[in-house]
Amino acid sequence: MAVNKIEYALKKVLKEAIIDLGFVEDYDVEKIVIEIPKDKSHGDYSSNIAMQLTKILRRNPREIASQIVEKVNKDEGNIDHIEIAGPGFINLFLRKDAMTSIINEVLKEKDNFGKSDYGKGIKYNIEFVSANPTGDLHLGHARGAAVGDSICRIMQAAGYDVTKEYYINDAGNQITNLALSLYARYLQLFDIDKELPEDGYYGQDIIDIAKNIKDEYGDKYVNVDQKDAIAYFRKIGTEHELQKIKDILKEFGVVHDVWFSETSLYENNKIAPTIQTLTDEGYTYESEGALWFKSTEFGDDKDRVLIKTDGSYTYLTPDIAYHLDKLDRGYEYLVDLLGADHHGYINRMKAAIQALGYNADQLNIDIIQMVRMMEDGEVVKMSKRTGNAVTIKDLIEEIGVDATRYFFVSKAASSPFDFDLGLAKSKSNDNPVYYAQYAHARMCSIERQAQKVGIEAADSFDLLVHPKEIELTKHINEFRNEIIEAAKQRAPHKIANYIQKLAQLFHSFYNDCYVIDENNKVLSAQRLALVEASQITLKNALNLIGVSAPEKM
Repeated sequence: MAVNKIEYALKKVLKEAIIDLGFVEDYDVEKIVIEIPKDKSHGDYSSNIAMQLTKILRRNPREIASQIVEKVNKDEGNIDHIEIAGPGFINLFLRKDAMTSIINEVLKEKDNFGKSDYGKGIKYNIEFVSANPTGDLHLGHARGAAVGDSICRIMQAAGYDVTKEYYINDAGNQITNLALSLYARYLQLFDIDKELPEDGYYGQDIIDIAKNIKDEYGDKYVNVDQKDAIAYFRKIGTEHELQKIKDILKEFGVVHDVWFSETSLYENNKIAPTIQTLTDEGYTYESEGALWFKSTEFGDDKDRVLIKTDGSYTYLTPDIAYHLDKLDRGYEYLVDLLGADHHGYINRMKAAIQALGYNADQLNIDIIQMVRMMEDGEVVKMSKRTGNAVTIKDLIEEIGVDATRYFFVSKAASSPFDFDLGLAKSKSNDNPVYYAQYAHARMCSIERQAQKVGIEAADSFDLLVHPKEIELTKHINEFRNEIIEAAKQRAPHKIANYIQKLAQLFHSFYNDCYVIDENNKVLSAQRLALVEASQITLKNALNLIGVSAPEKM
């Protein structure tokens, strides 16, 4: 599917003009910048191509601009007239029918409008959430889930081949403590005095799992060998906690394609061969009884231990094997979305994949900053339901999936975020998700009204000349571009910004342009088509961030 046809036509005629003028032999059309000016009097679009060429031609940019303007094929570019402004900006005013041609495109493509093949099927593995399966998912995990899933949706719409992955940390001390906690709770049900480990898990869910095991198996695990009992509790505890995570993520609109177990790296003997490869390539050495990785050779601030003096692995070692496994599965690029405390992780992991023969840019680690839950200007730390930290479940129950997801992606993930609970719950235009969904419901209401009076959407739009109609149409036309930019930068907040502006432009159009007028059915039919195009675009945009588009509110 083509990207923005209107902008592409402008870039093409500008490129042809500078080649015809003998300024260049050839020019990459993608390097020609076309922007929508903030001030509408500066045209529908503007280009700084004359300034770009100054470096090559060593001439005054206004002089270059005037020659380009003379040469440009206005018909092919759908241009009504051109003006030169300031130091040499070329301001392009389009024919009205050029702008409205997008409406038929939207009505034809429907759910597919906005999609493109920009990503050309490049294979990405995006790993996000990956919380230890030892309890509930909290605020930070909720932000990671909303951002990660939205990035995947946006990149898929831009034509990338994306796999959503969850790395299950089921081999570390936390899982051992989970098993020991569960074992202790189980024995306590038989009045056996067994203390929980110091770093154990004291939550109600551990007691509940222990009760379920007692109900199903009675005292079976009281009498078996402790080692066998703990192995069983490790397995059952992990399965239960993992299922809980899968269920709450599904409720939150997030479904991973791959659930990768850390334990499988040990079972499939992936770790020792990875260390051997690093050693064979000359990137390890022994010192003080430990095996070290020469990560400083790839820009890390210090070398890292792979095998400790007691023969056990550091947490980095299975992680290296895991990333190698992902690359070996054929992904061209890996993305890890990690919490704010993982900054130091970036250089050492990039060092590892380079030492294993891959390029540093094949691994991207995006840091997701902390979230504070605020209500009435105060920080909310505790869940009203459980007395513990606020969980995804609390958020869903308190404000719903839509508002939670929208708020989490509305700001760049790299910035700390204060989540305003009161605003998220409010039914007012100050609440951005309410404002956007209300715009969609209003569009659907107009469509229902039109049906009642027998007005159908037109397929030609010569009467759509009002500035508010043109502005709204222009924004719809930008949708594919916005998706591509948001995909390239892995920045779902760009889609949230697009949604806000679309809702604002629609409300503004609706206030100035009477849509259903039985005394002027021709204009009504054309405006109805614009409403339908707006509704399709808004619904598709909301879907990219996992937010519903209600037809009634």
